[in-house]
Amino acid sequence: MARSCVITGKNSKVGGGYSNRTRATQFNPVGKRRRKANLHKKKIYVPELKKYVTVTISTKGLKTINKNGPYKALKKAGVVK
Repeated sequence: MARSCVITGKNSKVGGGYSNRTRATQFNPVGKRRRKANLHKKKIYVPELKKYVTVTISTKGLKTINKNGPYKALKKAGVVK
């Protein structure tokens, strides 16, 4: 399974990988590099289910869970039934 956040759907992206020196010239030998999302594996307690759920989640997804509550956020994402 690909590494992505269950709440926000964030995953890795490909971006330019230049240094400041090559940015100042016409020649760019560096190419592209993969930018990974800031993901963490967390155990979140859901009081409505009376159990813990383990999810791979971004830091923005954690803020969403703190704001909306774990059950509502995970239900909207399709993790909890």
